[in-house]
Amino acid sequence: QVQLVESGGGLVQPGGSLRLSCAASGNTVTIINMSWYRQAPGKERELVARIISGGQTHYTDSVKGRFTISRDIAKDMLYLEMNSLKPEDTAVYYCYGRARVNGYWGQGTQVTVSS
Repeated sequence: QVQLVESGGGLVQPGGSLRLSCAASGNTVTIINMSWYRQAPGKERELVARIISGGQTHYTDSVKGRFTISRDIAKDMLYLEMNSLKPEDTAVYYCYGRARVNGYWGQGTQVTVSS
């Protein structure tokens, strides 16, 4: 089992920045890749960014050039640096860890972009 706990969400003005963190614990050696998802009110959960073994990254088009995903394997941490935030980035952001058999979700952290 793996436990994931997100932090770093909050209220920020348009154009501002936030850094989300996800702390992993438990059997973390089983995790193959990690991702950030988000879910806005009334919308489906969507993939924001993914980082796989070796450090290769993938971003959804709407955040390319503004968001950066990174992982500190030694510390069992996942990060999402978010810059130039827009109101449409408002959502609950979830950390997801994919193992060979199972996937694990965090509880989510709210990000609100508003003036």
